[in-house]
Amino acid sequence: MTLDHVSLRVRDLEHSRTFYAAALAPLGVAILMEGGGAVGFGRLGKPQFWLNPGGTPTGPTHIAFVAATRAAVRAFHAAAIAAGGVDNGAPGLRPHYHPDYYGAFVLDPDGNNAEAVCHLAEA
Repeated sequence: MTLDHVSLRVRDLEHSRTFYAAALAPLGVAILMEGGGAVGFGRLGKPQFWLNPGGTPTGPTHIAFVAATRAAVRAFHAAAIAAGGVDNGAPGLRPHYHPDYYGAFVLDPDGNNAEAVCHLAEA
């Protein structure tokens, strides 16, 4: 299965926008589109992760973003914490998923569990 995009409803769009812009930058993900009150993040010209304001926030939800390297996972975690996220699992191996599963988890401003994961062996 391949997903085209995912959307979260957030309490404070500007706060969440700032958080995700900082947290996703180490993964090469940036804001690609804004309009109608929504913010779309992605890479290669395709927004795949959307934030929408108002109403009851989605979640708590778990969303995992692909990281190309383990260093990018560590950079995601550090950037997310610096942007106000709450540690929910330090960068490290999670061998109960598979031997090379390297992830880090942070709670976003709405309590969603944001993860960066690299599935590759250490280079």
